[in-house]
Amino acid sequence: MFYVRFWGVRGSLPIPGPSTVKIGGNTPCIEVRAGSEILIFDAGSGIRNLGLRLMKEMPLVARMFFTHFHWDHIQGFPFFGPAFIKGNRFDLFGARKLSSTLADTLSGQMNFPNFPVSLEEMAAQMNFHDLHEGEAVACGDAVITNAELNHPGRCFAYRVDFGGHAIVIASDTEHYSCIDAKLVALADGADVLIYDSMYTPEEYAGTNGASPKTGWGHSTWKEGVKVAKAANVRQLVLYHHDPDHDDEQVLRIESEAKKLFPESIAAYEGQVISIA
Repeated sequence: MFYVRFWGVRGSLPIPGPSTVKIGGNTPCIEVRAGSEILIFDAGSGIRNLGLRLMKEMPLVARMFFTHFHWDHIQGFPFFGPAFIKGNRFDLFGARKLSSTLADTLSGQMNFPNFPVSLEEMAAQMNFHDLHEGEAVACGDAVITNAELNHPGRCFAYRVDFGGHAIVIASDTEHYSCIDAKLVALADGADVLIYDSMYTPEEYAGTNGASPKTGWGHSTWKEGVKVAKAANVRQLVLYHHDPDHDDEQVLRIESEAKKLFPESIAAYEGQVISIA
């Protein structure tokens, strides 16, 4: 068993409402099942609903990997129900920083007056691991590797290898003038590439009449297609949708991507992609 389930697919902030019910309004959270291993990538607002589902599987042992620590990727962590229950165990991984540890970062958003409960009051066992770029983590028969992306504040892409198949999560990255060789190497031959498609090419360049988005740390569906082709991946998943894009615009973007790379799909909440 190897599959991906999306619990949050939006960037920047949650946007619930009638115009986002098809794609979903929660910020990033991805669940990966690799055999008996439970792997969680990011803890945006979507992790709350994942937590409700996981309450049926306790006691839990799971690994949580953070791409980076911008608020949209950690804001759901204080509402992750299983973390408050004794007997559950979580190993948490994120990029090593010189100024603070992973534990410091997660604790900071829960400090008074931001939140009424501290990290220390969460009853589950939590083991924090600071990752170096290129470091491999073995989780049962799965292996998780990483590469640094072009995004403010340091951000990792992750690759999960299991049973001869692989998925790559590149949630936040700004493309270069040339294709990112590190990301292509990480994604080489993967079954699925989940890629930051926050902007259209016109929005990114500012040719739509608005200010350009260059230097903002995000990419476009068209650049995702270039990476997918260069890395010879089987499927491209458009992810981290702009909060200004309603359901219909996300679906139009998906349609445009399919013209250049037919195996392109837009991620939506509740979507499950079976790998093997």
